[in-house]
Amino acid sequence: MATIARPRPAALNLTPTAEARIADLMQRAPADAIGVKLSTPKRGCSGLAYSVDYVSEAKPFDERIDTAGGTLFVDGGSILYLIGSTMNWVEDDFTAGFVFNNPNAKGACGCGESFTV
Repeated sequence: MATIARPRPAALNLTPTAEARIADLMQRAPADAIGVKLSTPKRGCSGLAYSVDYVSEAKPFDERIDTAGGTLFVDGGSILYLIGSTMNWVEDDFTAGFVFNNPNAKGACGCGESFTV
């Protein structure tokens, strides 16, 4: 009996504005950058925070998401906290930044800088 493999769902969904921001970041990236990397370091009052930084090498367990403007890597140790999330880029008169709709987050701090799962 043959096993039919289903396509694996995306670990993280990117909005068009998030993809455009990644393209913008890659146009201004350091020469050795191969993409940007999303991770969830421990910090803030709720425990975990979102961090996006340039990356110069891919780690074996990083999730790779290719976009038209560049590559987003998701830290292998963070992926379980992010599965099913949507990453968006939002700009208004007062602030600009990546915003995450994370169905795994059980709570967040009052300032919105960190979350808990």
